[in-house]
Amino acid sequence: MNPDKTAEVVRAAYGSIANQQSGCGCGGSCGDDAGEFAKSLGYSDSDLSVIPTEANLALSCGNPTAIAGLKEGETVLDLGSGAGFDCFLAAAKVGQSGRVIGVDMTPEMIGRARDIASKDHNANVEFRLGEIENLPLADNSVDVVISNCVINLSANKARVFQEIYRVLKPHGRVAISDIALLKELPEKTRISMEAYVGCVAGAMLIDKYKEVVEASGLKDVKVTVKGSSICLDPDTKDPIGRAMLDSLEEGQSLQDYVVSAYIEATK
Repeated sequence: MNPDKTAEVVRAAYGSIANQQSGCGCGGSCGDDAGEFAKSLGYSDSDLSVIPTEANLALSCGNPTAIAGLKEGETVLDLGSGAGFDCFLAAAKVGQSGRVIGVDMTPEMIGRARDIASKDHNANVEFRLGEIENLPLADNSVDVVISNCVINLSANKARVFQEIYRVLKPHGRVAISDIALLKELPEKTRISMEAYVGCVAGAMLIDKYKEVVEASGLKDVKVTVKGSSICLDPDTKDPIGRAMLDSLEEGQSLQDYVVSAYIEATK
């Protein structure tokens, strides 16, 4: 796939989600209760109580803040921050002496997140329009990098982790939730743009994921498989689900290929 064309398709798809206020598990459609979906991924009621409802577009595949060990006063960067779901939770954890920066390439998402932050008076959160392959941040400027179901959408994942390494302070850490593969996808899924936008076709194999992170210079890399979080119910008329299900052989299931995983590392 052409990287520029892929980025444009992804930007358009998530811009539409921002406007329509719908999603589920990286772009699917699993119903209307985003709160219940978030709780199924490990967010608690207390977590959700500090996140503005309008920020929850149900686009997660895990809870990176649960493994980030955020502390008062830290500076946190969220890659592909969307409407700010994890940013607002991180902001509550680092407090007013801390700072949270969300970066997203979709203008509609940035606009939505900024509106929410302004309305809710979140002074320690800011949102910047930019690409995660070329982060609009200075070297050695953040304590923690988080991300939730986004890096799989990048056509240059090695560059993403090089940028993560660049902006992290020495001894800074990474806490990412993402989609990964247990084995290569069927060709029909691999070439499907619907499956790419749905965080499936662009995902890396688990072993390759770890290699890419380590090649950036990050240390103590840990990849933990948690299970599936992609909604593929054919009754939802989800195009991502159809693209995947139609390519599976008899007796196969999504769990044979796609999992969500936590990626942890330090600089």
